[in-house]
Amino acid sequence: MPEVHIQSAFDRDLEAIQAMIMKMGGIVETQLLDSVQALEERDDELAAHVRATDKQVDQLEEQINLEAARVIAMRAPIATDLRTVLTVLKISNNLERIGDYAKNLAKRSVVLGQMPQISGAAGSIRRMSKAVEQMLKDALDAYIHRDVELARDVRDRDQDVDQMYNALFREFLTHMMEDPRNITACMHLHFIAKNIERCGDHVTSIAEQVIYLATGEMPSDNRPKADATSAQPIMEDRG
Repeated sequence: MPEVHIQSAFDRDLEAIQAMIMKMGGIVETQLLDSVQALEERDDELAAHVRATDKQVDQLEEQINLEAARVIAMRAPIATDLRTVLTVLKISNNLERIGDYAKNLAKRSVVLGQMPQISGAAGSIRRMSKAVEQMLKDALDAYIHRDVELARDVRDRDQDVDQMYNALFREFLTHMMEDPRNITACMHLHFIAKNIERCGDHVTSIAEQVIYLATGEMPSDNRPKADATSAQPIMEDRG
């Protein structure tokens, strides 16, 4: 009976942490969508809201870290249970990073609002962010249902995001070469596109953690990548 009681307490603790993960994931999804909407509509108020919301994401990550540490100390989980707690910590960290990138995107959207628009750029960035947002939604669903196949599908889709980024990179270079007055705006847009591509990388990491949680092993094959600009120096931009 005591063992059953301990396991039941662990399950309740884990359910509470999992609820925080899903809340955090929902906020981050909205951050990503709203930051791109703010860029497209030049909505400074919405951009400010995205930046303010990032505090909630940081607080949730801190709360998850504290609760996970408490569970490890109090329940001493082993095997699958320990793997579950460690996975939660890694997913939480990836969500926090995505939130940081969305916040930075919102900051740059305010700056871009003072500059002439680059034709077609906002729409292309919206399509790219939609792809990443859908990956995130599916990765979180895969986590809840321990769906390995869905997690693998999310991991494979990162190539599509890389290809979108490559196309945008070439598009921005073309605009800059055609008119030097576009250089500043295109540099901001490039950082935004790179931030979204990095969000895709973090979503892919979540998918890989789901695979590890369900199977006990990380994917053995190299992560598929299609970022042709990865060899070029890109400053980390989490602002």
